[in-house]
Amino acid sequence: MTETHVVVMGVAGSGKSTIAHGLADRLGWPVAEGDDFHSAENIAKMTAGHPLTDEDRRPWLDRIAAWTADEDRAGRSTLVTCSALRRVYRGRLRTAPGRTVFVHLIGSVEVLAARLTARTDHFMPASLLPSQLTTLEPLEPDEDGVVIDIEQEVEQMLDCIVGALASESRRVKECAE
Repeated sequence: MTETHVVVMGVAGSGKSTIAHGLADRLGWPVAEGDDFHSAENIAKMTAGHPLTDEDRRPWLDRIAAWTADEDRAGRSTLVTCSALRRVYRGRLRTAPGRTVFVHLIGSVEVLAARLTARTDHFMPASLLPSQLTTLEPLEPDEDGVVIDIEQEVEQMLDCIVGALASESRRVKECAE
């Protein structure tokens, strides 16, 4: 049987952790926080307000893909949070066996900035939002994923994602209010 691995993606403040943990409650799958796979150097760089480069991200993405592959070999589907801002990054995450589905959380700059400004328990400063938005390459129609508007109720978002995961389609689906 092929396992399914969901990458909850988006820029900082989009609600990746909330959605991943909500899906874990519904599906019973293990969840990992992509931030936990960052090196100390990457965290220090972001904390200081410097955006990561492709070179910085490569080993981080490889560690996430390795975790997913380990879980797949153990017969477990997974959930992981990861910004996955560029298609090439998503390609690295797809190297793990099984079906990799991306859940792209999107929202207005105003909503994202307000969320980042309000949070106090994270190393990622709001000042890096513009660089993330510049780097972001939205899911393309041929990618296996779901695009979710974050200005919906969480339960509505989770319903849409679970429904999309049940679909045999490997094309991007959209869930908006």
